[in-house]
Amino acid sequence: MEMRYRNLFVLSVVLSLVSTASAQLRTDYYKNICPNVEQYVRDAVAQKFQQTFVTAPATLRLYFHDCFVRGCDASVLLASPNNKAEKDHPDDLSLAGDGFDTVVKAKAAVDLDPRCRFKVSCADILALAAREVVALTGGPRYPVELGRLDGRISTIASVQHSLPQPGFNLDQLNTMFSSHGLTQTDMISLSGGHTIGFSHCGKFSRRIYKFSPTKRIDPTLNPAYALQLRQMCPLNVNPDVAIQLDPTSPQVFDNAYFKNLQKGMGLLASDQVLFTDPRSKDTVNLFASNTTAFYEAFVTGITKLGRVGVKTGRQGEIRRDCTVVN
Repeated sequence: MEMRYRNLFVLSVVLSLVSTASAQLRTDYYKNICPNVEQYVRDAVAQKFQQTFVTAPATLRLYFHDCFVRGCDASVLLASPNNKAEKDHPDDLSLAGDGFDTVVKAKAAVDLDPRCRFKVSCADILALAAREVVALTGGPRYPVELGRLDGRISTIASVQHSLPQPGFNLDQLNTMFSSHGLTQTDMISLSGGHTIGFSHCGKFSRRIYKFSPTKRIDPTLNPAYALQLRQMCPLNVNPDVAIQLDPTSPQVFDNAYFKNLQKGMGLLASDQVLFTDPRSKDTVNLFASNTTAFYEAFVTGITKLGRVGVKTGRQGEIRRDCTVVN
């Protein structure tokens, strides 16, 4: 019993710290500091998006990777002279450079205004940029809570066991997301961000070539889709070749991702399990049939995600350069 109460005490302390940190977040945080910050970020992201669509999935994925490791503190943006920062971990090496470039360009746009220069955190700029790419691809435009500080620590070791893996089952997904205060519904809705995402052949090749000793193809995969994937990812192909996670409307933030799961067209095992596991299947069916329900759940999920690990006071700073600590 003593251990149980000790665990409950630790949990209450963690939740207290989380609520204290997130309490400083407000949608109007910069009203008297940098009143036009959202417009500056919006314009910069829109310009970058016009140059390349990869801006959208790359920026959204960058935001997830940042928040899941050390919290939403822009630690993923920090560079290391000896390649020992978060961005150097194998799970982050596949992050597209366009996501990083989007934040750099948005930061430069904000700092052009003397009132704003060095007063807006890279973490907040990344959160705003993530909202913009969702809206630019047809998804919901939602209010973004602001007031994060930038973290000063970024290590390869902190990435270990911090990010969802492509072979995760539902229990593993729920465990990881719940550790950040996110529910199963949050997890499923945030997985819907894959509607504009991409992955690499090496992340799912086992599903189409050597699933088990007796089956070459994962039986939860649509057979025709599996053959298409084999054509795009032949055995000797570079494992870093990128494949759209949503083969039907990859450039639109819609609910097609969930409709694809119903057809056995989830690219990653961690995608398809959301439909094959009866505990999550009903939510997938709801989002597949009701775009509004998906959008509302996604906004709830990404807002809660944005409160994870928020730095306050002496825990953080406002970086002058997003890639290095002050």
